[in-house]
Amino acid sequence: MKVGIVQMNSKFGEVSQNTEKALGLISSKQADLWVLPELFNTGYQFISKKEIRALAEPVPSGPTTQSLIQITKTLKTTIVAGLAERDGDKYFNAAVLIGPKGHIATYRKIHLFYEENRWFTPGNLPFQVYPVSYKNENGQSLKCKIGIMICFDWIFPESARTLTLLGADVLCHPSNLVLPHCPQAMITRCLENRVFAITANRIGTESRNTETLRFIGQSQIVTPHGKILYRAPEDQEAVHVVHIDPKTARNKSINPYNHLLKNRAEQFYR
Repeated sequence: MKVGIVQMNSKFGEVSQNTEKALGLISSKQADLWVLPELFNTGYQFISKKEIRALAEPVPSGPTTQSLIQITKTLKTTIVAGLAERDGDKYFNAAVLIGPKGHIATYRKIHLFYEENRWFTPGNLPFQVYPVSYKNENGQSLKCKIGIMICFDWIFPESARTLTLLGADVLCHPSNLVLPHCPQAMITRCLENRVFAITANRIGTESRNTETLRFIGQSQIVTPHGKILYRAPEDQEAVHVVHIDPKTARNKSINPYNHLLKNRAEQFYR
């Protein structure tokens, strides 16, 4: 399976330009699955509810989701992309899952970070896992199960573990990281769950009030054994594709006597 990652510098409020840039990067290479950053189309640093009302979009009818639907049909690919979702009078930091047949699902970020709590409603949908179709080198149609988490969800081990227990092979992780810890921490998440993880971060800075945020880049693809297949630079846009075998994530045996999931002693986890 070919999985791709997009690292870009989104300009706040320039939805059409940001979307056009992302689609151009995706079109430059071929992959079965792409992951884009958190809030890739709007930028991150909102400073008022007025901005949220102006920039958030309904899903799947909004223009960004519709643009993603068109490119997935054209390229016969699947995309996970972060955006601001409007649902009635509520606004969510969300990620959409789009396939060649259209909108599949939406995940709403459960663990909001910092001032996101001022503008967004915490996610009200459970973690779920979705089958994604792809063809191997012999043309055989196969399925990969993906789970979605967004940025700060990484710091709560329950996020990745829940998706693992639901059967995820790959964690798709749109992000706008400003703290330095996540790239290394996601290696641990992969090791403790035996899953692949695709963290798509952004670069650049935003200074829209008295505070300047710098995004750390380092988008990465990590294997179930903690190997970094690719890590992007801290300060450059990047688009990269690697081959993975999702079946690798289904072997949870550590050795003949230890199984990552069967050995869980749930009676003591309280």
